[in-house]
Formats: sequence, C-alpha cells, structure tokens
Amino acid sequence: MSEASPVPLDQAALRSAVLAPGSLWTRLDVVGETGSTNEDLLAAARSGAAEGAVLVAERQARGRGRQGRTWITVPGGALSFSVLLRPAGVPAAARGWLPLLTGVAVARAVTEAAGVRVSLKWPNDVLAGGAKLAGILAEQAGPAIVIGIGINVGARQADLPGAPAARSPEPAAPPAAAPSSAAAAEAPAPSGPLAPAALAPTSLALAGAPAADRGALLAAILAELEYWYRAWASPGSSGVPGDPDSCGLRAEYLRWCSTIGTEVVVHLPGGATLTGEAAGVDVAGCLIVGAEPGATAVSAGDVMHVRRVP
Repeated sequence: MSEASPVPLDQAALRSAVLAPGSLWTRLDVVGETGSTNEDLLAAARSGAAEGAVLVAERQARGRGRQGRTWITVPGGALSFSVLLRPAGVPAAARGWLPLLTGVAVARAVTEAAGVRVSLKWPNDVLAGGAKLAGILAEQAGPAIVIGIGINVGARQADLPGAPAARSPEPAAPPAAAPSSAAAAEAPAPSGPLAPAALAPTSLALAGAPAADRGALLAAILAELEYWYRAWASPGSSGVPGDPDSCGLRAEYLRWCSTIGTEVVVHLPGGATLTGEAAGVDVAGCLIVGAEPGATAVSAGDVMHVRRVP
C-alpha cells in the first residue's frame, strides 16, 4: 500500500451514494475482516437473502480466485467485495456471461474513476500494462449467483507476491482505445517459437493512480454493473433475457478484450492443452480458439497469452 495510511471505507457515505430508491442494490455492508465475502453472501443466498446485497471487506483471510487460487490482499491496499444477483429470467445457458459482464463493468469504472488504461483477458481478468490488476470469481448457490471482485488499489511492489520491477505508469485512455495496452505489450513478434507471456500482479498505485479513491471506485463499479446487468437481464430487442447482442454486451466486451486476435495456450479442465489464435467469443461467452471448421469453443480453462521469441 502507499506510505500514507489508507483511508477506511465509509459505510454510511457508500450507502448514501449507492442505495438509491429503485436501485438494484438493496443492502451494503462494510466489515473490517472476514474469511471470504463470497462465502458470506453464498450463505446468505442459501438463507433467502434478496438480490442486490453488497458486502465489502477491508481484509479477507480466505479470499479466492479462479482455478482455486488464493487472492492475497494488504489491509487498505485493495478493494474486495461481493454482490448477490438472482437473474431468474435468464436462461441457464446464458449465465456464463455474468463474469464477462462484470469484467466490462470493472474495466469501464477503473478507466473512468482512476484514469488508468486497462484491458480484459478472457474471461474476466483485468490487466494494466499487461499485468493483473483485478480478478473476478462467480459462484452459484441454487438460483443465486455471487460475484466477487478484488482490485489491487494502493499496493506497493513489495506487497504483491512474485511481482517484477514496477512498470511505467500509463496515461488514461478513452474506452475505445483501452484494449491497445495489453495487446501491444503481448503482441507476437514476426517469427520464432511461442512462449507464455508472464502475467504478474500490479496495482492502481503502480499503474499511475497512487491516490485512487476506493469508495468512489466502488460506487463507479456498482453503477456500471447495475447498468449492464439490467440491460442484459431484460428481454431487449430479441425478446430473450440474457442475449449479449441485443443489449450490446458482446460488442462492448470485445472492445476491451485483449485476448481476441492473440495466440493463446489454454489449460483445460482434466489436463488437456489447446493452442491457437483466440478468434472471438460466442453467444454463450465461450472463447473461440482456432479457425473454422476446426474451431473449439472453450467454456472453462486457464488462458495464457503467448508471444513469439527469437
């Protein structure tokens, strides 16, 4: 975290900013420490908690990421929270879009509120300068879905496990230009064998926003998340809730995603590996790897961008 003491999140101020009449968000709580905000909201969902609950923790003792990874945070140096959603009208096959939708909301909010250029690595890792800034984990409890979001905000280089030397700050960029950051950093050279592109952790402080306001960032993310969730969960022009095209979600996701057009190695569940160019994202949110007629739709896997080396 930054050398100055981090400012604690103000629960009363956040409730005033977020819990407006008619809002998706129905409850917001800030706790000093918990095991996992996802675990807490999953338990609440099983007990019948209403949609729209938000739980924020200054520190998590058992924070988790995708693929069973641990999400390590420094007290006051991160923004860690979970939200409870109940997309009752959305077909089960379309709900794979929720983590991608959340990635769009985080990317847009970070760019707007912190002025840091970011991109998305499929399905929902948020990158700054080719390093991981934020992670997203969606988990289900019956018809409810809990989405956890962790963003490194004020962490210093020494606070980030396995991080390399600090990267140069990047200036803010408009959303249309945002994907160029990680794509340029990981663009393949003309020839040579393929090698995985390292994905080290970073923070907003290291990416050029040392004074990022965690409360303002949280409010901005929740506003973006509400907008895209309501648009996606409504019938739209297609008449089908969860359609990523009629609400513009798929087009917006592709604007931010630096994975598309990149050579990737995908470690699939069960140990198999798939290599090829990421060609797009299908209507279910799956990553399309390779060209037709032999393209493969990947619904789950650990994706690594790769680059050509001499």
